[in-house]
Amino acid sequence: MDVLKHKCFLEELLFWTIKYEFPQKMVTFLLNMLPDQDYKIAFTKTFVQHYAFIMKTLKKSHESDTMSNRIVHISVQLFSNEELARQVTEECQLLDIMVTVLLYMMESCLIKSELQDEENSLHVVVNCGEALLKNNTYWPLVSDFINILSHQSVAKKFLEDHGLLVTWMNFVSFFQGMNLNKRELNEHVEFESQTYYAAFAAELEACAQPMWGLLSHCKVRETQEYTRNVVRYCLEALQDWFDAINFVDEPAPNQVTFHLPLHRYFAMFLSKAVKCQELDLDTILPDQEMLMKLMIHPLQIQASLSEIHSNMWVRNGLQIKGQAMTYVQSHFCNSMIDPDIYLLQVCASRLDPDYFISSVFERFKVVDLLTMASQHQNTVLDSEHERSMLEGALTFLVLLLSLRLHLGMTDDEILRAEMVAQLCMNDRTHSSLLDLIPENPNPKSGIIPGSLSFESVLSAVADFKAPVFEPGGSMQQGMYTPKAEVWDKEFDPVMVILRTVYRRDVQSAMDRYTAFLKQSGKFPGNPWPPYKKRTPLHPSYKGLIKLLHCKTLHIVLFTLLYKILMDHQNLSEHVLCMVLYLIELGLENSPEQESDEEESAGGQERCHDSWFPGSNLVSNMRHFINYVRVRVPETAPEVKREPPASTSSDGLASSQSSRRKSLQRENSGTAQVFSLVAERRKKFQEIINRNTSEANQVVRPKTSMKWSAPGATPQLTTAILEVKESILSLLIKLHHKLSGKQNSYYPPWLDDVDVLIHPEIPRYSHGDGMTAVERILLKAAVQSRLNKRIIEEICRKVTPPVPPKKISSAEKKTLDKEERRQKARERQQKLLAEFASRQKSFMETAMDVESPDVDVAMEVATSEQHVSEAIYDCVICGQSGPSTEDRPTGLVVLLQASSVLGQCRNSTEPKRLPTTEEEQIYPWDTCAALHDVRLSTLQRYFKDSSCLQAVSIGWEGGVYVQTCGHTLHIDCHKSYMESLRNDQVLQGFSVDKGEFTCPLCRQFANSVLPCYPGNNVERSVWQSHSNKCMQDLVQEVEDLQEQLGTFPVSISSETNLSKEMESVMKDIKSTTQKKYTDYSKSPGSPDNDFLFMYSVARTNLELELVHRGGNLCSGGASTAGKRSCLNQLFHVLAMHMRLYSIDSAYNPWRKLTQPMQDKNSELVSEELPEVPVLYRDVSSLLLIQILTMPQPLHKEHFTCIIKVLFTLLYTQALAAISVKCGAEDRLAWKEAGALKKNTSSGEKSWEVLLGHVISELSKGKIYEEGDTEELAVVNPDSVERDLQQFCLPFLRITSLLQHHLFGVDLPSCQEEEEFTVLASCLGLLPSFQSAHQFTSASCLDWPVPAFDMISQWCSELASFADRHPDQVKALLIQEPKWDLPRLLQLPENYNTIFQYYHRKTCSVCTKVPKDPAVCLVCGTFVCLKGLCCKQQSYCECVLHSQNCGAGTGIFLLINASVIIIIRGHRFCLWGSVYLDAHGEEDRDLRRGKPLYICKERYKVLEQQWVSHTFDHINKRWGPHYNGL
Repeated sequence: MDVLKHKCFLEELLFWTIKYEFPQKMVTFLLNMLPDQDYKIAFTKTFVQHYAFIMKTLKKSHESDTMSNRIVHISVQLFSNEELARQVTEECQLLDIMVTVLLYMMESCLIKSELQDEENSLHVVVNCGEALLKNNTYWPLVSDFINILSHQSVAKKFLEDHGLLVTWMNFVSFFQGMNLNKRELNEHVEFESQTYYAAFAAELEACAQPMWGLLSHCKVRETQEYTRNVVRYCLEALQDWFDAINFVDEPAPNQVTFHLPLHRYFAMFLSKAVKCQELDLDTILPDQEMLMKLMIHPLQIQASLSEIHSNMWVRNGLQIKGQAMTYVQSHFCNSMIDPDIYLLQVCASRLDPDYFISSVFERFKVVDLLTMASQHQNTVLDSEHERSMLEGALTFLVLLLSLRLHLGMTDDEILRAEMVAQLCMNDRTHSSLLDLIPENPNPKSGIIPGSLSFESVLSAVADFKAPVFEPGGSMQQGMYTPKAEVWDKEFDPVMVILRTVYRRDVQSAMDRYTAFLKQSGKFPGNPWPPYKKRTPLHPSYKGLIKLLHCKTLHIVLFTLLYKILMDHQNLSEHVLCMVLYLIELGLENSPEQESDEEESAGGQERCHDSWFPGSNLVSNMRHFINYVRVRVPETAPEVKREPPASTSSDGLASSQSSRRKSLQRENSGTAQVFSLVAERRKKFQEIINRNTSEANQVVRPKTSMKWSAPGATPQLTTAILEVKESILSLLIKLHHKLSGKQNSYYPPWLDDVDVLIHPEIPRYSHGDGMTAVERILLKAAVQSRLNKRIIEEICRKVTPPVPPKKISSAEKKTLDKEERRQKARERQQKLLAEFASRQKSFMETAMDVESPDVDVAMEVATSEQHVSEAIYDCVICGQSGPSTEDRPTGLVVLLQASSVLGQCRNSTEPKRLPTTEEEQIYPWDTCAALHDVRLSTLQRYFKDSSCLQAVSIGWEGGVYVQTCGHTLHIDCHKSYMESLRNDQVLQGFSVDKGEFTCPLCRQFANSVLPCYPGNNVERSVWQSHSNKCMQDLVQEVEDLQEQLGTFPVSISSETNLSKEMESVMKDIKSTTQKKYTDYSKSPGSPDNDFLFMYSVARTNLELELVHRGGNLCSGGASTAGKRSCLNQLFHVLAMHMRLYSIDSAYNPWRKLTQPMQDKNSELVSEELPEVPVLYRDVSSLLLIQILTMPQPLHKEHFTCIIKVLFTLLYTQALAAISVKCGAEDRLAWKEAGALKKNTSSGEKSWEVLLGHVISELSKGKIYEEGDTEELAVVNPDSVERDLQQFCLPFLRITSLLQHHLFGVDLPSCQEEEEFTVLASCLGLLPSFQSAHQFTSASCLDWPVPAFDMISQWCSELASFADRHPDQVKALLIQEPKWDLPRLLQLPENYNTIFQYYHRKTCSVCTKVPKDPAVCLVCGTFVCLKGLCCKQQSYCECVLHSQNCGAGTGIFLLINASVIIIIRGHRFCLWGSVYLDAHGEEDRDLRRGKPLYICKERYKVLEQQWVSHTFDHINKRWGPHYNGL
């Protein structure tokens, strides 16, 4: 850290560049000259010389992030070049400088370590709360260090330089034991510190990554020396650390640190030495005492993990769980938990197995639980945690003995095992797999998940599931799922347990495994985790097998089997599962077999100190244990039933000879199971304290406290249990217990001797506990003849297991508890089943959103046809009853403005999204545009009030009403809204705007539509054909309309119902913007309201038609029919329409049904004429007629109105055809018609009528100019077809209307016969004729002589033609064939869109937007959140959604590839319709993979747009505050 002396300008320049924290221009300037070789070398040396200064400036900097980026920007150019890095290392001591600078940097934030010995500790660690660590300020320096270590030549220098290694280990030891956690025992912590993020990041970046860098150079045998160096200095550092924290042999209680980088360096270099360098492990391992110390802290972490998951650290807050998760999480696990477990495996393979096993149970605090007594006292653990801690201890042992990650697996096997484990937990996307499989943190170390082996392993173990949809609209990504044979052969629960961050993932893997077995018919019940064969151990680690063959473990296994059999408390199926797993591991890995005979003879003599004769599990399994002495509380059942005589056999006696011995052994009185453990501990104490006798005195009390002497707790008493079992007999009895039957186990080899020769039978590979027991017994029999014989004997004389004779009250309680539980379970099942069936029936009636295919017709009123009054259920108060004037019932509805209809175009090809400058989309050919033009043209030449009844509006900004079908009392609804208003919970909707969710099905809604109280007039009345003649009916209709004119509904008689109807009408009006309702020239004129109201009905009918696919061929009630509430809506509209009386002189009905007398008088009086009848839209006339009639309407009047209007429609069709054809054809038709004119059926022949229309229209100037370019339509068939096509839209709308008003079913039919079917359904066809002789004209039923009417209607046109000859033809109604509304077609490849739009300038502000977006309805390019295009506080997207979709906008965000939906004041992220090759979204284009259109997703988006179901299907809505 010496003073800088500058000798040249370059040094001076660099100094000021650093001083001013690397200004960008200076950085660029200095880097631009690097191509000059001399400059490059000079600059690099200068940079190294200033390294310490850079570090000091960086520490002081306020903008350390920016500065860091710029430092690395420079250093990566200099240090990535191996030649240059080597030169600087040799000439300028680059390595020394770097290590020293790092050390110096960390020294500034050290604190005293509180680990172990708080008062006297001399160890210092970094303080993770300091800004230096919290903000990762050190990363540029560490990243440079990692960068230069990636060069072989530089790393070699580092590994050979002892001084550097010592310094580096010194640096690493600053992180050893940082971020210490102390378990809170009383109060919950007040403040949860989040320093652990910094700690984990620091260990990973500053310690682990350089370690991986160094390891990548120790791959071959020649590099053994480097490993020896690292291990040597690592051990020295560890020894210093143990001394500094005053560590003897017991870790301090209730403390844990997850950070032991020195241990991990040691472990990883050991692993490398054995795996790659063929070093003999024993030559580099330290002595036993050191190994005993080394294992303590990693073991403490494993026990603490178990404590954390047992909720023993709950008072430390959530952050401790966060640490436990991070420790095993995929980015950290191979630098943390893997080395720790490996180190424990090494220690276990070299230490005394009894010592190791007893340490494990002691660390996990479950020693006291391991007693044969049914009750015990645990001094260090609450009983509620005992079970999970015991599970933890056994699971840890299974992990320790099963994992082979560093003990012999190849890299490819590891990759495969990791992948299988992740896939078994859940199906995974390709990118999440890449993320979850632990990679070597050092990028240059070789094996990277994206490599070829990754893809080949993936295709070997997994099948790809293409992205699918669930009906609810949630979208799946493309997923990989394990192949069947992987579940069958490779599913490894041990690996899953090791890799799960969340405990629920283990359960998820088991559930999936269960499902696989059920599906493939391999096992029907609840399987246990399968036992998987392991990779053979590398010879260096053979010692690990000793753990499975040590008495302590066998005693534990025996005790646990016994306890499970006797139903002691705090045991679980998981415990049994792990016990069996350990037994099986022991049988699979038995040491060299001694011959059976010799064993049985010499066994007893060889070892007297305890339960079992030898240490081999195979022989110990058959060893019978007769009596066990236990220490029990005086209340225990064992005490009471002991006859006094039995006390003579005191000791853990299992045979006469050993009984004598044990009497002489004083301390056997601790007869806990682990009396023997205490012996072991004493023995090892002596090893450790060989030299100092005082140390012995110091340590003893500590241990003796743990293993309390017999007299220490006075309420304990000694009892002797008669056991008389061996492990084999316990297993067989367990089998009976699990099966619930006596004598359920029968040795399979008695029937089939081959079993013993080929024990690997598939039927044993999957199954539950019984299968596991059978498998173990079979393996035991295979390994020893004696075992086989003993199993057969036991099976012959087996008796049920005898629990203690008296059943104590405690046990009685547990039995009752079990029964009660069973009953409760049955009750619950019953309730659930009932609930499920209710739910199912509810789903069928209500939730059409979820399943668009289920056509359940739902009559909104009721399904009974005979009830005269409709009955409604209120979903809030649950009462049923009719809707009355005083207490009306209403339907839950969602009103929304919609411009979907206006987007129809008259071309079948959907428009494409422009991706070049040439392609543009012009909105002139949309339905909305054409209707607009037509209205404004009519308004130029005709009287305003009459124009506003000649068309419908609502193609843009029309109001669509849909319901979920549930009803409620309107007063109940008001109190419901009140409660929502007072509810403080954040809702996704705005109650002030009247929004709510249906109380029953939670569907989004914003209004209530009152149900009109009235007779549900019997259907039979409607069906009866009346015998009245046409003239009478026409007269009746007129009278009914007149009657309205004289008696408008009096406003004075206000009822609750009429109030509600008015308020809902206000809601309907306010749903859409003013510009979509105001079309009259005089603002606020009543004609406007009149037009708006019948147009609402038109919008809803047209939309339902679109939902049915544009025609009525499918018949029946569609899902749209279920959502529709036209019946109720009609009543509301009719009530309001009747407030406007129609002046009888102008009533269109008269013009349609009576020839007028004087024609000239009106021309004088009026400045503008009325719209000629032939220019009027017939569907609009229909709605006006029906909505102004008194409700309920009679079917005969309805049919009458249709017949009259059909005559007008037919005439319009003829006029349209006559305009289309050329002059000669017209002449021909005219003459042909004139010939047949006087035949009887003249009025029902289109030729006659066409001839008449042509002759009448020829009187005016209609056919004059521009005839030349017209196309001739000569063929009579095509005329008939055109006539039918012209009339069909009207027939469809009318049939739908009839379906809703009168409940007439819609018949299904073929497309070609749609016209005839609808005509007969509407009563236009007197009797249904067969199709081949059918003509459309036969549907005509003229109220007055046809030729008079036609002449009258044509004369209106003729008089108009005299004044404006240019407009006559343009205004004749030409029904174009509208296609269904579609979104724009998108290109196959996302790149096409991205390249065109992401640099495109905005047409409003001419800048390139930061967040460009494009509207998928019309293709407009907009700035998302762009302040530049804001107008009156509305950002451009929101504004566009109002102009283009009347409040609904669908935008593709160019830079994120996702679609957002704006609906009114809310918005939501919909997802992406572009997926990569693996079927995944790439939101925000983070991964940068090529994306391709997913047609199915786009179809779903379009479907939701057309059916207006965005609000119901997408769940995550938020307010956008006009800021998008």
